[in-house]
Amino acid sequence: MIIPLRTATYGSLRTSIYASNAAMGEAAADDAQNIIVAAIKSKGHANIILATGNSQLTFLHALRGLSGIDWKAVNVFHMDEYVGIDPVHPASFPRFLRDHILDIVKPGHFYPVPGQVADPSIAQHSGRGVEAACREYEALLKAHPADLCAMGIGENGHIAFNDPPFADFDDPVWVKVVKLDERSRRQQVGEGHFPNLVAVPTHAITLTIPALLSAKRILCIVPEARKAEAVEKSLLGPITEDCPASILRQVSHAHLFLDQESAARLK
Repeated sequence: MIIPLRTATYGSLRTSIYASNAAMGEAAADDAQNIIVAAIKSKGHANIILATGNSQLTFLHALRGLSGIDWKAVNVFHMDEYVGIDPVHPASFPRFLRDHILDIVKPGHFYPVPGQVADPSIAQHSGRGVEAACREYEALLKAHPADLCAMGIGENGHIAFNDPPFADFDDPVWVKVVKLDERSRRQQVGEGHFPNLVAVPTHAITLTIPALLSAKRILCIVPEARKAEAVEKSLLGPITEDCPASILRQVSHAHLFLDQESAARLK
């Protein structure tokens, strides 16, 4: 068991700060394993939602190394995908999950967010358009209520691709197409997923905030100094859609995992 350096509660949000990114990832993976195992024991299977991005790597790698999970009994969903991206592109989120965890643990089912749909800037109703893809994925999520959602926080405070211009705490749908905020797109360049801003897609399909918060348990995993400002705003600023992650302070079934770098602006 990895012991945090310190713990605190912000509103209803439990927060644990660890000595390093690696320690944080191991601690979050231990919690995730306990949640998954309990769900399988209770009903024979577990439904989980996983995030992507470099900040999730220590967690995903620690989780795939644990031996206590019957992965054949696990259904895996994820949070978002670029519209129109090639599924084999290195920045495709389903490919990211396959490379870093799924091809290793081999879960019972993986349900990827579809990216190969009609471009939202052209025709949404020709062939299998964006709206149809969103409703199909929403139906899958509602048919498989999530036992665990493991997420991160973006540099602009987003959760999934609910960027400040489009985030809605009371969104009427669980899945939607969004135009990506420029800061969010620049983050993808900074993480090395695209060579420049022009190469980053402008639209994505994302799970909305109500969909993310519907999970029985939420683990929010946020390392690295580049996330310190977003963590500060999320925990110490107003609860507002201008910083979507701030809503986590109203969620009693969530647990925030930080390392010393991401927690540097907390007093």
